[in-house]
Formats: sequence, C-alpha cells, structure tokens
Amino acid sequence: MAKKAFYAQSGGVTSVINASACGVIETARKNNIEVYAGRDGIIGALKEDLIDTSKESAEDITALKYTPSGAFGSCRYKLKGIEENRAEYERLIEVFAAHDIGYFFYNGGGDSQDTAYKVSQIGAKLGYPLTCIGVPKTVDNDLPFTDCCPGFGSVAKYVATSIREASFDVASMSTTSTKVFVMEVMGRHAGWIAAAGGLAAEKASDGPHIILFPEVAFDKKRFLKRVDECVKAYGYCAIVVSEGTQYADGKFLADAGVKDAFGHTQLGGVAPVVAQMAKDALGYKYHWAVADYLQRAARHIASKTDVEQAYAMGQAAVELALAGKNNVMPIVVRDSDTPYKWHVDNVELVSVANVEKMMPKEFITEDGFHITDACRKYLLPLIQGEDFPPFKDGMPDYVVLQKIAVAKKLNKEFIVK
Repeated sequence: MAKKAFYAQSGGVTSVINASACGVIETARKNNIEVYAGRDGIIGALKEDLIDTSKESAEDITALKYTPSGAFGSCRYKLKGIEENRAEYERLIEVFAAHDIGYFFYNGGGDSQDTAYKVSQIGAKLGYPLTCIGVPKTVDNDLPFTDCCPGFGSVAKYVATSIREASFDVASMSTTSTKVFVMEVMGRHAGWIAAAGGLAAEKASDGPHIILFPEVAFDKKRFLKRVDECVKAYGYCAIVVSEGTQYADGKFLADAGVKDAFGHTQLGGVAPVVAQMAKDALGYKYHWAVADYLQRAARHIASKTDVEQAYAMGQAAVELALAGKNNVMPIVVRDSDTPYKWHVDNVELVSVANVEKMMPKEFITEDGFHITDACRKYLLPLIQGEDFPPFKDGMPDYVVLQKIAVAKKLNKEFIVK
C-alpha cells in the first residue's frame, strides 16, 4: 500500500494557492495516494489535527481551483532550528509515522521552504523515510530561481487594474477636488507588487505617476518635487507605494515599532504617511487606500496564467516525489516573452530557503519613480488571461470543504507555543 501524503498551506494566502492544493490532491488521487491536509498549516501536523481530503468529492476538489484563501487554513508559524527545538521536529515525525505518511508537501514562501528543508533533515537524522517537496507560493514574487511565484500574477493584475480605475476617478474630479491619490500595496523588501501598478500607465500622463519601491531609498524632498510637477502637468498625481518603502538609513516610513510572528517589523500603514506629506508641504487635497487583503483575495480578477502555473506547481510536486526527487521545489522557467512560454523545472530546497529575490536595477527607472520597458516586458505576460470563477445569484460561487478530521492515533497532546 502506498504511503500517504501530508499537505499544508503556510503564511499569507493568495487567490490561487488553492489551485496548487487542487493540483496536489488531484495528481495524488490519480496515483492512488491518500492526502491528509494540516489544519492551519504545520500546526495541524504538530497537533495531529489532520484533514482527510479523501472525504471531499471530486467536484469540490476541482472547485478549489476557483476559490481564494487557504481552504485548509494557514498559519504564520516558523519552526526554530532543529537543535534549538528538536521536540517539535520529533513530534512531526511521530505524527507522520503514526499515520503512515511518507510524503510532505509544504505550500508557501521562503520561510515555508526553510521549514520543508528542516523537516527533511530531521527525517534523515531520525531514520524516518520522508520525501519533502516545497510548493512555491507568495504574492511578493520574491522566491529565487523561479520566473515568478504563484499568487503574484493575480495580485499584479488586481493592483494594475485598481490604480488605473482609481486614476480615472481622480482625474475626473481633480479640477475642484482631490489632487493626490495614494494606493498602498504589499511588499516588505521587494517591490514587485508596486511595480505591477506601473502597467496601468501607458503614457506619461497616465496614473500611477509615481511608484515608491523598497529597493529605492525614500527622499522626501525629491518625492514632493515630483508630486508637485505631476499635479501641475496633469492636474493630479496618482501614487503606488510599497508597504516596505524606507529611508536611506533602512527605517521603514511606516514602522509600527513591533514584530510579527516571524520576527519581521510590523508595518503600520505607509499610504496615510505619504499622503499627509503632500498635504503638509504642498497643500493638495488627498485620498488614500490600502489594498491589504483585497489584493491577495481577489479571485474574481485572477490572471489565467497565474492559475495555470499554481496548479502546475502542485501537480509537479507530486510527480517529482513519485519520480524519486527529494528536498526540491518545482519552479517556473520562462522560455520566451512573446508569446509567453514556460516549462516546469526544480531546484534544491536549501537554495531557496530564506532567500529573497529583489527587483533588478534595470527594472526601475533611473530617477527611481517608475518601471522600465524591461520590467513591463517581464510583467505583462504574468497578468494575461481571465479565469473567472462560477457565479451564482450575482456572486462568486466558492467552495467550502467539509474538512473531516482524521482519527487521532497518539495519546498525548502537543502544546504549540
């Protein structure tokens, strides 16, 4: 009898992470492999809180491809070093052994790939045969090696569409009302999402007129000068700002002074900070918006390319495991820009774990306020195509799984700290 598989979702979810889940589960079913999902990510494994996906109908699993969020629950929980907290890793192996789990598929970003790598190490140390495959996911598009990350293309499409629509709105009212509009997007250290907003501007007068990247040190004087120039030239100024925009000394404009579960600086909202700067210095009336969860949950406007790649990564993860691969992550490799063609390859987890891919210098204009033609050439294929979910009574018809628990086999409870 084939070993069972464990699948879990980790970190901030996306509008297409469930497409990867669909790819994993459907491919596993075709190969007679039963999949247990962790309820709330890796925490589900530690607590022996497993979901039996075999209880879900084929129709509901297929519907995951059209449903946003993490269908099985996700978490922001980073396993510490093996020697630092060996008990956690031993608990994972104990749970996997109790349920005859031989495959570990972890769907997430850089921190998650680090977790998958660590789990593979402890399995080897304890002599438990476990095949560990990472499944890439992050709206930030900051995983190395892969051409793009599942989740990013759809956020890019949402952000570019939203700033274009908002710019039309502001332009129509700018004579007597709002002069400055600021839209804040995700991106702590890498400005890929902010860059996507640049796709909305096909000529100089189009919004966004200014993009603020984490990779470019914020210069208040230069920024305000550019805002004033845009308002005087076009009647208004539309701005996309990355949440991770920072000063030359590395301090975030919106540093809230606390840390999150991964030890990252908690950011308090940069859009109102930037908008108030323009108001105080130039006197312009402003409005601002924070895309926040909306940008990563917007399945109704997902990129077809993104959905296809997300599914392909889940499918490839299972195929790689069955082919005898271990400690790897499938990636997207670009073959051509026009037409956009790509294929699937893989890289070792140790090369991916905790590594961030920043925006290349050649993707940002010399003045630091916009994207170059090279960046546009890279981004455009990723937002192509529409893959609308089914609608019912005017609303997207998303699936909610039963999430039936697997019977526990271990007597002792494990406290997750």
